[in-house]
Amino acid sequence: MEALSLVRNTLQELTGEEDGATATEYAITAGFIAVVIVAGAGFFGLSLNGYFDHLTTGVKTALGFP
Repeated sequence: MEALSLVRNTLQELTGEEDGATATEYAITAGFIAVVIVAGAGFFGLSLNGYFDHLTTGVKTALGFP
């Protein structure tokens, strides 16, 4: 949450001189959102992979496979 606060403060400093948001500011915001989505999907994929590895090991053990 500290990183989000830092981004928010930086964007407020950059945009504090104008009333409305410009296309550049929207592009920067969309870029940050895209990075967060990609990072989240990557971490979720790794976590899901670990879960299925654990599940596979449990099934193999229960069935007596090496």
